[in-house]
Parts: sequence; C-alpha cells; structure tokens
Amino acid sequence: MNNPLLQLEGLPSFPEIKAEHMLPAIESVVAAAREGIKAILQSEEHSYGSLVHAREGLESRINEVWSPISHMNSVVNSVEIRAAHKACLDILTAYRTDMGQNRRLFDAYERLKSGVEYEGLTAEQKKVVDNALRDFQLSGIDLPEDEQAEFADLARQLSDLTSTFNNNVLDATQAWTKLLASATQLPGVPATLLEPMREAASAREQEGYLLTLDMPCYTAVLTYCEDQDIRKELYLAYGTRASDRGPNAGEFDNTVVMQEILAARLRQATLLGFENFAEFSVATKMARSGQEVLDFLADLGRQAQPAATRELAQIEEFAAAEGMVIPLKPWDIAFCAQKLKKSSYDLSDEELRPYFPVDRVLAGMFEVVKRLFDVEVASVSDMPTWHDEVTTYEIRRGGHRVARFYVDLYARENKRGGAWMGDCRVRRLDEKGQLCIPVAFLTCNFNRPVADQPALLTHREVVTLFHEFGHGLHHMLTQVEAADVSGINGVAWDAVELPSQFLENFCWQAEAMSLITGHYQTGSPLPDGMLERLLSAKNFQAAMMMVRQLEFGLFDFKLHTEFDPSEDDIIQREIEAAREAVAVVKPPDEYAFQHSFSHIFGGGYAAGYYSYKWAEVLSADAFAKFLEDGIFNRQTGEKFLASILEKGGSKDAMDLFVEFRGREPQVEALLRQDGILA
Repeated sequence: MNNPLLQLEGLPSFPEIKAEHMLPAIESVVAAAREGIKAILQSEEHSYGSLVHAREGLESRINEVWSPISHMNSVVNSVEIRAAHKACLDILTAYRTDMGQNRRLFDAYERLKSGVEYEGLTAEQKKVVDNALRDFQLSGIDLPEDEQAEFADLARQLSDLTSTFNNNVLDATQAWTKLLASATQLPGVPATLLEPMREAASAREQEGYLLTLDMPCYTAVLTYCEDQDIRKELYLAYGTRASDRGPNAGEFDNTVVMQEILAARLRQATLLGFENFAEFSVATKMARSGQEVLDFLADLGRQAQPAATRELAQIEEFAAAEGMVIPLKPWDIAFCAQKLKKSSYDLSDEELRPYFPVDRVLAGMFEVVKRLFDVEVASVSDMPTWHDEVTTYEIRRGGHRVARFYVDLYARENKRGGAWMGDCRVRRLDEKGQLCIPVAFLTCNFNRPVADQPALLTHREVVTLFHEFGHGLHHMLTQVEAADVSGINGVAWDAVELPSQFLENFCWQAEAMSLITGHYQTGSPLPDGMLERLLSAKNFQAAMMMVRQLEFGLFDFKLHTEFDPSEDDIIQREIEAAREAVAVVKPPDEYAFQHSFSHIFGGGYAAGYYSYKWAEVLSADAFAKFLEDGIFNRQTGEKFLASILEKGGSKDAMDLFVEFRGREPQVEALLRQDGILA
C-alpha cells in the first residue's frame, strides 16, 4: 500500500490520508525507532550527536506521522478515524513508556551529563539533556521491575481513558439537537445568528431552525433569546453533556471514566513517591509546590470575589428593573448581562460583528505582528488541507520563509469544539544539518460565512483568534534548533499561556483596533464612538469571569490533591467546595460541568488549569512594559521576541521573564488590567 503518511518530503497530504493508512504508518515508524534506539545503544560511548540528536531524529519521524493523525481525529472525526487513532495511541503509549523506562538509554544520558562534552554544550542542548533525565525519573526509571510494569500499565489505561472521555464529550455534544419550526420561537436572536441555525437544519434536510450544542449556537441562544424556557433547556443540555443527568442521561456517561482517570493518576504519582498527582504535576512547572498554587488561587479569589459580587448585584438590579425574578437563574445571566451592557455602554456584540469580517481581522492581526516583530505573513496555496474551508499561510522574516501554518476557523459536524494551536512540524536541525521549519495548526469554532455574507466575528471571537495565534507565534518564531525545547516544547505548562494571553491585549488598544476593523460592506473602520464604548466596556464582568476561572482552577488542583478512590462522590464534593470558595453564580444541582471538562480529563491541564491565571499574571505584567514604552515600540517588541518567543523551552520560564522584564512578575499587574485594582 502506498501510504501518504510515510512520504519523506513535504507537508502531510491530507486529502489522500485515510483511516486505513494510520495504523500501518505508526507501526512502521515506531518499529524503525525501536531499531534505531537499539543501534544507538550498541555503543557505550556517546556524544550529544550520536545519542541525543540521533534519538531526536527518530522521535521527530514519529511525530511527523502522528501529528496529522491526531489532528484529523479532532477536526474530521469519524468512526474509522477514531478506531485508527486509538490503535495508534496504544502503540505510541507503549513505545513512550518503554523508552522512559529504558535503563541503558538512561545510563547513556547520565554518562553524557557527567562527561567532559556536557560543559561545552550550548544552553539549549544542556536543557535537552537535563529535561530528559528528569523525564526518565518521572517515567519510573528507578522503580523495581514489578512497579515499572504497573506504571506502564497505568499509562496505557490513561491513554484509553482520556480518549474515551473526549469521545464521549464529542458524541454527547452532537447527540442533542432541537428543531424549531419558526424564527418566532427564538425571539431576540439577531438574524445574523439565526441564519446558521437555518442552514444547520437545511444540511440535515429539515425545515426550520436547528439548535445544537456547538458553541456559536449555544452562545447565541443564551445571550439573546428572550424565551427563558429555551435558554434553560439549552443551558441544561450543554451543562449535563456526557453525564448521568440531563436529556441524554447515561448514554455517554463519563462518571466512571473520571474516577478511573483520577485513580490511575494518583497511583502513578504515589509509585514515584509523590503524595498526590498535584505534586507530580508541579514537578515540571514554574510553581515550586502545590501549596504555592493553592495560595496563588486563594489570593486572587480574595481580591476578585468582592468585585464579582458587586458585578452580579448590578446585573440583578438591572434585571429587577426589567421585571425579572430575582435571584436570576444561571441561564438568565448572559442574557441580562448583554442587556445591561447595551444599556450602560450603548453597545452590543451584534452591533460590533459587522466590523469584524474574518478576512479583515486576519489581515489586521498579521499587521499587528509585523509591527511588533518585523515578520510578514502571506497567504499560500501549496499546502494540502483536510477541508475546503481551511486556509494556509507562511511567515517570512527578511524575505525568507521561517514557518507555515493552517487556519481552520469554523464549527462543523465531527469537529471537536473549542479553540487550540497544535504543532504539525517542529523547528529543528536534521541529521543532514538542514533546518526544518515549524508548521502549526490554528483551530477555532466560529460561525461560517452565510450566503454571500463573509464570516463576521464577535469581539470575543477576535480575542480568541489572537490568543491562538499567540500560541502559534511561540511555536513558529522560535530560533531554537533542538526539537525537545523548540517553540512550545519544554516550556513549563504554567508559562505556556504567556504569549497567547499577551497577544490578546492588542484587541483592546485603539492603535491596534484600527488595523483589524472594517465594515464588511463599506470597509469603514469601527466608528470612534463605538470604539470608545468598546474599550470602556473592557472590564465589564471581568471579576465574574476571573472567579469562574478560579473556580475551575481550584476544583482541578484540589481534586488532584485530595482525591481518594474510595469516595464515590469526591468529584461532586470538590466542585461544590470550589464554588463555595470563590463562585458568585451557582448552577442547579443537576449541572454536571465536570463531565465535559476536557482540559483536565482529556487534555494536558490536569492539576494545571491554574496555569491560565498564573500565565495571565505574566502576560499582564509583560504587556505593562508595552504600555509604558508604546504598544508598537520596536525595541520592546524585539526584546519580547528575543527573550520569550525565540527562546522556546531552552531556558527556565522565570529566567526568560526576568530577562525581558528586568524583575519577577507582579500579580498587581493583572488586577489592574482587569479593573479590580485602581
């Protein structure tokens, strides 16, 4: 079989890749890597090149094959791809566990670390070696043989369980729909948001308006629909996904899956000598201990909660004057908040939307980056894609191509919800001394173009796009040549959100906004009055949004600190405790957010969701430097590029931040940014 995944040159040929190609490709490259490691270990004497760089080549080949498989599982999911993805994941998990517990490989790294060559290595090369030795320890290299086998079995279980969790969430999201015969059943929802619902119905050969749990539809209904019963129905359907509650109760239930994930993580951590999984997680992060994380979250909570309480009171005071029953139900808050925002600032998301056509936003975002970092982004047409809505680009510096990326912006069936950046290729120097440039995936879930109207974004969606592109720049503008610390690789997880959250700030600056707005019909920029109102509304509900993130972070970290597998109700108790500690909005008893919390049960944020707020402190303090110097100050932009984006994971995150800012970060910068401190 001619397998497109095994092509040696160029980017993945997505149109040719089928489910049946996936497992044979992974089997082939993993088998080659195992043989390659055996060949490396035939010698007892190693240089950095013969050991680390040679291994990097083997691992990179695996990643080049795995990356498109993993990506397609997220963006064009099917029964066949899902099965192939799982089979591939099983093989990769076994390989990675075996390598992490390979004593001869570990000993070779130890000899390199203690040898004369180590002192002459570059800083990034030393970091690769040091990280590898740390990761051997965290993979159970020093465990007795029987415990190593148990650790490996747990790794396989976790791979299966997290995959099952994500599949359940996707299936549950797609399982619920509600067909409405007429737009009159969705009073208050703007026509621009009704049309995608009509098209969704039409795509299924139905007449009317199809409600789904995809984020654009969910947000539209919760924000604008005047029918409280419809809002409630959608809110509960979304909030009970993949659980034992709600309209599809038990059908895609993650209850047992979550327990098993937590139990497996705890056992892995205790095998390695940690008290709990939270301490295991912190071992690779900026935070020095679990207690430091809890103190950080508690401190932010103490300062944000009074402001959040006042914000909720303002919404309820407004709602009461409008004749609504107080206290408001959770499904009423976004609806009332939008009305209050309109009343207070004479501004609504839908009034802004025509000024953010997606092509204009993209062009403006690229111009912002050009002014900051002196790089150019150009559209290209020679990158095969997995869907005809995907667009492709390259980044040039000094006229030379330095990176490429894919942009997949619109929600569709069989595509995972949310927004993310993924790596397709990593910057590295290959075995022939040739530079491989980085390639990124940028994925969002916005409403697609309707009829002859381009896709129009809300300002919040513009912020999301900037966020993901910030991740992309971190991956693509690196100057590091060792794959393991190139771009986002090797970056402490609680620092990885720094570039993404940093770039968001430009969506709130008049000088940058002038570049990204233009009415889709006239091209005219956002009127000064609307811009002023938008910027003045920047911190509208900022404290409420902060305590919501703190609730998630606290729940995640406390759960992974205190989890006891003998307690069946511990997950529910911990989320209730987190809400009691910081939340100002309490959902109803049947709400089951945790069952679809993919960040911690299906992704890389386990005992690490606090990272969003931790990194937001870094980003707010970093951006404060730009506010001091001018947001497009070339020297400041170059310094951020050189200290943060180009260095990737080659140095400790705190050292890089201090290199840029001249001091350690200050939490007050975030509180001032969000209007909580004057």
